[in-house]
Amino acid sequence: MAGGGSAAAAAEGGGHGRDYGGGVTVPVVVTCLMAASCGLIFGYDIGISGGVTQMESFLTKFFPEVSSRTKDNAKHDAYCKYDDQLLTAFTSSLYITAMLSSLVAGRVTRTVGRQAVMLTGGVLFLVGSAINAGAVNIAMLIIGRMLLGLGVGFTTQAAPLYLAETSPARWRGAFTTAYHIFLVLGSLTATVTNYFTNRIPGWGWRVSLGLAAVPATIVVLGALLVPDTPSSLVMRGEADSARASLQRLRGPGADTEAEFKDIVRAVEEARRNDEGAYARLRGRGYRHYLVMVVAIPSFFDLTGVIVMAVFSPVLFRTVGFSSQKAVLGSVIVSLVNLASASLNSVVIDRAGRRFLFLAGGAAMIICQLAMTWILADHLGKHAGAGAAMPRGYALAVLVLMCLYTFSFGMSWGPLKWVVPSEIYPVDIRSAGQALTVSIALALSFAQTQVFVTLLCAMKYGIFLFYAGWVLVMTAFVAAFLPETKGVPLEAMRSVWARHWYWRRFVGDAKQEAQVNCL
Repeated sequence: MAGGGSAAAAAEGGGHGRDYGGGVTVPVVVTCLMAASCGLIFGYDIGISGGVTQMESFLTKFFPEVSSRTKDNAKHDAYCKYDDQLLTAFTSSLYITAMLSSLVAGRVTRTVGRQAVMLTGGVLFLVGSAINAGAVNIAMLIIGRMLLGLGVGFTTQAAPLYLAETSPARWRGAFTTAYHIFLVLGSLTATVTNYFTNRIPGWGWRVSLGLAAVPATIVVLGALLVPDTPSSLVMRGEADSARASLQRLRGPGADTEAEFKDIVRAVEEARRNDEGAYARLRGRGYRHYLVMVVAIPSFFDLTGVIVMAVFSPVLFRTVGFSSQKAVLGSVIVSLVNLASASLNSVVIDRAGRRFLFLAGGAAMIICQLAMTWILADHLGKHAGAGAAMPRGYALAVLVLMCLYTFSFGMSWGPLKWVVPSEIYPVDIRSAGQALTVSIALALSFAQTQVFVTLLCAMKYGIFLFYAGWVLVMTAFVAAFLPETKGVPLEAMRSVWARHWYWRRFVGDAKQEAQVNCL
């Protein structure tokens, strides 16, 4: 766990807390990489589902009506070719089960630990991939997707917490970003897979869906090899194991005894006030946490990036790309996403969270407005007549998608995982992360289910809709999110106590007692 220091020291030192010393050790790197590999399964699913849903072989077998619409441009609105609720249910069913499983995982992690939950998620995803690969009807596809969703829900709840609690405070942003990098790597692998399997007539989609077993196996093996986090072990009464784990992670040069004592104090204080994490979140002293539980995942999904990532091949087909070129466009976008996520891991602990949020939000707004103008002028006016977008403007859409993805990958993409995993105190950390993930997945379900319908109804206006939300969320970050760069987890309350608005909620008696105990 990126442990503590005293809140008083944090306040005196500008919110950065006491440094326990020590460097980045081999055990902490290996452990964090194995935990971060949980992002592979979520990323692979994001990349694979959108590509598969525009494959001719897949559509012909399961959705023949959609297949016929894609072949006849003259009779069908370019924006409405893929408007089929059952087709979108194939994609969205994963998110609704992921939401439910993440809520369950929030309680389970307090009992069995982060490592066991990650292992369970990997196994469920492995089973779901086998069912999808062998599907003979839509029911099997949906059942397989629901099992994949259970796996995603468990791992997305546990892995970011594991990374935040294991990594040193000074480099916590970079280590937690590793989850997002693996997510992007999984998405890139999926889009490359789709590019080659799209050429296989009849059963290429089976290969794409079945190869989800590869990242699932990596997650299972990784979860078997990593120990649990020190704070999770302390919460379960295994103090000796927690101390040994912390010493192994931090190395001989660190003041592990001081960090361990701060972890124990935080856990003990949480137990003394253990009236139920979810009930506690509703209290006045936790108002700022509750707002962030709702705001961060909501704004993340309302950037539109999830549906653009999932349906990017469909979007490229809409503007006139062939099936193979649409998948190639998705590969390019995924490469840009990987590059931006990797760059973010280098700068996040230098530039800070707020700067990246604000700069990324401004760039995303510009890209979405430009995309709205291109689609309105060069596709929207003649979409009903089946006219194709001029090649130059279609390529401009691809370029804007890349710029948008780069801006997202430098800001909201990784920070959506980093900030929630580090701002919650230990007494509500599992519950807060569970609610954050569940809200994000619920919105992802809603958006993946209705996006193609909205594209058909709103046409180019859909990107204007998302640009408006990015503007709102950027203003929200500027006003209400404090900088948490380099602050030890146990000293995080001092950051909120000095914020111009949230300090009015942090100053109640229970909160003061928990801050002062550190």
